[in-house]
Amino acid sequence: MEEQTKPVSTSVDRRKKRYSSSGRAVVTASFNNTIITITDLSGKTVCSSSCGRMGFKGTRKSTSYAAEKAAEDAAKRAINLGVNEVSVFVKGPGPGRIGAVKMLRTAGLRVRSIADTTPLPHNGCRPKNRRKV
Repeated sequence: MEEQTKPVSTSVDRRKKRYSSSGRAVVTASFNNTIITITDLSGKTVCSSSCGRMGFKGTRKSTSYAAEKAAEDAAKRAINLGVNEVSVFVKGPGPGRIGAVKMLRTAGLRVRSIADTTPLPHNGCRPKNRRKV
């Protein structure tokens, strides 16, 4: 009898996949955290990082230093996957927005353009109360 050999399935590990050299970096800066997501031009996520992922907890997540560290981590991982230049889209009013954009450039990504895409209401919902100290 002949022995039949099963074809070995070759699954592609997503992290080993090479992406195109250009992409988008979306910096979402809230008052409590900063999230950096790097996608390719079609919108598929290449990698992402956040302040909480870098080990910052509580109020330290909302600092610009934590946002810089998260952006540096995201940029290094994107460079390892083949992304060299990005268009940056900044969303939100948080303290980490400027530091994250600076660190993306410093970490080795070529920044093509920077756009502020913060969603602004046309007098929609009532805003939060101001703090009374």
